[in-house]
Amino acid sequence: MQTGDVIAFRLHAHHLTNRKPVADLHEVAGACAIQNSPPGSALAALGARVDNVTRERVDELAGEEKSLLQTWCMRGSPFYFPTVDASVFTTGVLPATETARVHLIIGVEGALNELGMGLDEAVEITAEEIEAVLAGRRLAINELGEELAERIAGALSPAQRKTWQANGPYGTNQPLGEAVVHFCVRILTLRGIVCFAPRSGNKAPFVLVEEWLGGPLPQADPDSARAALLRRYLHCYGPSTRKDFAAWIGVYTGDVDPWWSTLEDEITPVEFDGGRRWILTQDLDTLRSPPETRGVRLLPPRDPYTQMRDRDTIVDKRHHREVWKTVGEPGAVLADGAVVGIWRPRKNGRTLSLTINTFRPLSAELRKQLHDEADQLAELRGASAVRVEFEE
Repeated sequence: MQTGDVIAFRLHAHHLTNRKPVADLHEVAGACAIQNSPPGSALAALGARVDNVTRERVDELAGEEKSLLQTWCMRGSPFYFPTVDASVFTTGVLPATETARVHLIIGVEGALNELGMGLDEAVEITAEEIEAVLAGRRLAINELGEELAERIAGALSPAQRKTWQANGPYGTNQPLGEAVVHFCVRILTLRGIVCFAPRSGNKAPFVLVEEWLGGPLPQADPDSARAALLRRYLHCYGPSTRKDFAAWIGVYTGDVDPWWSTLEDEITPVEFDGGRRWILTQDLDTLRSPPETRGVRLLPPRDPYTQMRDRDTIVDKRHHREVWKTVGEPGAVLADGAVVGIWRPRKNGRTLSLTINTFRPLSAELRKQLHDEADQLAELRGASAVRVEFEE
């Protein structure tokens, strides 16, 4: 399998070959969900895929209409996805075993050991109290964690309570139990108990799903939900491996059997990048003859396309540290199907300034197209003017 064909196939699956009409926004968001960290990334990612996207329309879909849902999802990060697909991106993400659930929210194990408590026990205790704390309210995670931890403390043994209320290693003056609650809420999002309401200022408040939607999420068979999630992953990121799928979810490679075993009759191995990878059998024809991608896009930090794990496929290794920074991540410049640089924004009043660093010289036509993309991005960011500076 040729690298160019794989890239073209993935770009098409990610709706980056041609922009879709705004009526197809839900289809685009449901391809493999849209990460919204840093805040605002989801809006920019949708703008790179859908014509005539506006902040107001996305806010309406996620707020008044509630046809888009936002919650913690893969890798414990916030994602948007269509509400009708909630089972795929909640039940479908939730690992089947307690060990795998610990891997998903890495960092909690030491605290649980100090408390002499298992993760599932801590999650159940949190679930028992969350309605009493959150009913009729919208609380950011720090407020929610503080109130939940206080209620839970009263039900613990004296020895556990002392450890629960002592300062832990996770945050300045943050009690250990409050941090544990933060971890547990991540599991409760995947159980469909809580989700995010639209941001209020700098806060992303949690609400009870049943109150927010006017009823609980439909019950989903876990195997069916995991199968649906893996189908979407392989459609967007295939050909792929168990290891890369595990990293995309945020678990260990040995944890993925409950997902992978659901699709054994629907996937086909192909040779790519010197090894065996898997693709949905129904996607083989498209993979062998994918449509060509032309034009440019300004992809935001943590765009779904750049979240693939075989990074060498789309970016030369010498540029990895520029594209994927652990702090202060830039966006990626996509031109004619290739990642050709990075971009960083700076907003001053109503003016958005973009600095574009390219890995190679770009034609005058591509530069003009990037100016047009910058105009669209400025509108999404609430700017009335935009300045673009190129650095090579």
